Amino acid sequence: MSFQDIRRRSRKWFSAEEIRLLVFVLLGLAVLLAANISLARILPGGEWLYLRWSGARAFLFEQVEPYSTTIAERVQQVVYGRNAFSSEYSYVLNDPFYIVLLYTPLAVLPEFASIFFRSFSQSLYFPLARGVWMLFAEGALVGSVTFAIRLSEWEPPRWMLISLIGFSIFGYFSLNSLISNSPTIFLLFLYLSILLALRSFNDELAGALLVLAAYQWEVGGLFFLFVLIFMIANKRWGILTGFGMSLFVLLVVSFLSYPGWGLPYFRAALSGWYRSANLNLDSILSFWFPDSKFSLGAISAILLVLIVFIEWLGAVGSHFRRVVWAASLSLAATPLIGFAIFPPNHVVLVLPLILVIALIWERWHRRRVLAGALALTVAFIVPFILYIFNATTNERVYSDLLTLLPPVAAIIALYWMRWQVVRSSRPWLEQVGARP
Repeated sequence: MSFQDIRRRSRKWFSAEEIRLLVFVLLGLAVLLAANISLARILPGGEWLYLRWSGARAFLFEQVEPYSTTIAERVQQVVYGRNAFSSEYSYVLNDPFYIVLLYTPLAVLPEFASIFFRSFSQSLYFPLARGVWMLFAEGALVGSVTFAIRLSEWEPPRWMLISLIGFSIFGYFSLNSLISNSPTIFLLFLYLSILLALRSFNDELAGALLVLAAYQWEVGGLFFLFVLIFMIANKRWGILTGFGMSLFVLLVVSFLSYPGWGLPYFRAALSGWYRSANLNLDSILSFWFPDSKFSLGAISAILLVLIVFIEWLGAVGSHFRRVVWAASLSLAATPLIGFAIFPPNHVVLVLPLILVIALIWERWHRRRVLAGALALTVAFIVPFILYIFNATTNERVYSDLLTLLPPVAAIIALYWMRWQVVRSSRPWLEQVGARP
């Protein structure tokens, strides 16, 4: 090959079609970002991002303690329009400081924007950060659907893939997470990435990702424990290596940045645990069964933890699809074992839903389109119906159903899925109309 041939080939980086596609994608992202920023300016909410964004900016620009009540009171003004009562959630920042550091790019983004736009108003500081966050969150939701489908070992038709992506973005709990800017969307993406890394034996990568997911225990506490048990049972010590190395680096960086964050963090974490006691399963059951002589929430939590632990022991040495099933069960059961229950966290239940629809598609050959579409439609419509009734009647039963029904329904669906795998006969829907 001559030098001229090499030079001619090196100049041709992209074809005309690839350039057009790249321009189309960039324009689409720009339009989506502009739409997100516009929505961020008019939509209320964003409290979970505002909590971390304010904490990062307070540390960088105001020399204010990120874990102080000053930051919490700012968020309370956004959520309640006043300071929180003692019975309400206080929105105290309780993330490890190395997680708070991940929000520094969004915290300094308005300053960069001010360099290029002299008239950039301070009223646009948070909407800009919120719009960028929403863009990445929407990408994480699409990626989560793709990863969940890969974990289910399913190849859905294009219309079903588009429907699942639409559900992941426009479903009630997805919209709730997007509007409130809950980090649970990114945690879901991390959980699925960890499972994919474990399946491909990239243990060090799984351990490194597990460090980033090792907070927000009300979302993934049981998932974290399950990964540890999976590691010990299968002697996958690379997970521990990746976890330890990543944690060491993050702790060094965080303590060099702010040497005194340890004690305020633990104090804030304990405060958050104490102030969230009115948001857990026991408080809900105590309201509906006030004459009960026993703590129904505690009994339910103990039984559920025991059941999940037994499932873990059966899954760690089985086919990886059962590992994914046990991980889904862990995510569904975590809100019901005593942690505070926040509806935006239910976005992680996208994984169990995709597993169930994948099983329907695999086993119900005759009516799988009808059954799969019906399952997706029910999962989409029911939360909106409950929300409408809650908003119009203001009765507690509907808000409690929005809080408890999704994890309970996910657990029931996962065990129905297991029953379908175990049983040998055809589904009853397959038998309807069959000739004798």
